[in-house]
Amino acid sequence: MDRQPTRAWYWPLRAALAAAGLALAAAPALHAQTAWPERPVKLVVPYPAGGNADATARLLATQLSDRLGQQVVVDNRPGGGGTIGAGIVAKAPADGYTLLLDATAFTVNPSLYPKLPYDSARDFAPVSQITRVPMLLVVPANSPLHSPADLVRTARAAPGKLSYASAGNGGAQHLAGELFKQGAKVSMTHIPYRGGAPALTDLVAGTVDVMFSATSASGPFVKGGKLRALAITSAKRSADWPQVPTVAESAVPGFEAYEWNGLFAPAGTPAPVLERLEKETRAALASPELQQRLAALGVQPVGSSSAEFRKFLEAETAKWARVVKASGIRID
Repeated sequence: MDRQPTRAWYWPLRAALAAAGLALAAAPALHAQTAWPERPVKLVVPYPAGGNADATARLLATQLSDRLGQQVVVDNRPGGGGTIGAGIVAKAPADGYTLLLDATAFTVNPSLYPKLPYDSARDFAPVSQITRVPMLLVVPANSPLHSPADLVRTARAAPGKLSYASAGNGGAQHLAGELFKQGAKVSMTHIPYRGGAPALTDLVAGTVDVMFSATSASGPFVKGGKLRALAITSAKRSADWPQVPTVAESAVPGFEAYEWNGLFAPAGTPAPVLERLEKETRAALASPELQQRLAALGVQPVGSSSAEFRKFLEAETAKWARVVKASGIRID
């Protein structure tokens, strides 16, 4: 019996059924990506409540909740210089429901800690840089130091005599001080504190000589006449502090340092989720409302693309690795 007519319609039908089956199998996964988010999203902040990172996270969470149609809940997980909270997100399911808002320490910790519970470059998908804030190089109001040149000259004349405060070992303020020491080829004694507030208190009192501190924290003391700003750490002069020279123009060419916050997801998060998250985050940061609220905190909104943020992270990680290696800083 001739079976040729059967073959003529059977194989096309079989191919069509197979294609339909694949489409049905893929439908749940596609739906899961395009429907995100279908429940609340957790935003982990690896620092205590009340700081700039926490305040920034809460402002962003409010905006994203409105834009995503689901509540974005801030979850503070402090400890280990930010490594505990980051580790939680690195091990979370890559489904877009657990995110990380981290800070400068994200690019410093790989060089500081001999063993981290995650790989900063491999375990996270950068979404967007949220904010940045330059630091002021500040001294007590009655200090004999009136310029970065005064500071360099004095530090060279008496190596190790001048002291500089920071919010703690390995933090942005400490690293900025080390970057300055290395660039200016001076020796100063580091005095770490348990937080920026007590460090600024002692600086105002004259217990320590100098400090790099975010404009958001030290600015009010400068404006109140309790501290004097010698320089700012941004690449160019700030519109908010036009009379203050940059460190780069006045003491150390090429000097640049910021405190910053950025948004991350676990590596492997579906591309459509990352794209939506980046889009809504950048739109939120472009809104006048959020810009005004961030300005009230003394920080600058950024809203970079994921590609721009990744490039920034690579450059920062490399820069601080050089500083940490040259200074010999280690945190066990």
